[in-house]
Amino acid sequence: MSRILKCAKCGNYGLTENCSCGGKKINPKPPKYSPEDKYGEYRRITKYGK
Repeated sequence: MSRILKCAKCGNYGLTENCSCGGKKINPKPPKYSPEDKYGEYRRITKYGK
């Protein structure tokens, strides 16, 4: 079963893993929110700093 993917480099959508621009396509959906997220603190530090 194929899922739609978005190119991280140019923003185009498609079903293949590699884009024609040379970029790699990723899943465009954000991860599910959970109040008991074990790694939320680390993700926030990575994104926003201390």
